[in-house]
Amino acid sequence: MKSKNLLVATVAVFGLVFTSAAFAHAKLESSMPQANSVVSPAPTQVRLQFSDPLELPFSKVKLVDEKGTIVEPSKIAVDGANPKALVATVPALHSGTYRVQWSSVTRDGHKVKGEFAFQVK
Repeated sequence: MKSKNLLVATVAVFGLVFTSAAFAHAKLESSMPQANSVVSPAPTQVRLQFSDPLELPFSKVKLVDEKGTIVEPSKIAVDGANPKALVATVPALHSGTYRVQWSSVTRDGHKVKGEFAFQVK
């Protein structure tokens, strides 16, 4: 009886572990420029590295300057060599603080979003 209970408990634990892994949402792993960094010269791209491959039609990136003005990227693309990287080409940025606001849908269909700031010196 003890071995049967142990087997049932083991199967339940494995089920929980694999189920939660299967339903985990993609996460932003890194960015260039990095969150809370001070950069000089101004970047020409914002690169977002995620934990899962992305669906480009549902991925968005925008920058908001310290006055609240939205700076739209001229191009947003998934890196051809890395389906987990989203690259936004941005126009010339003046000195100041910018918030990067992003949202994306991963191939598993989950929407993720977030924001971070960086400063151009």
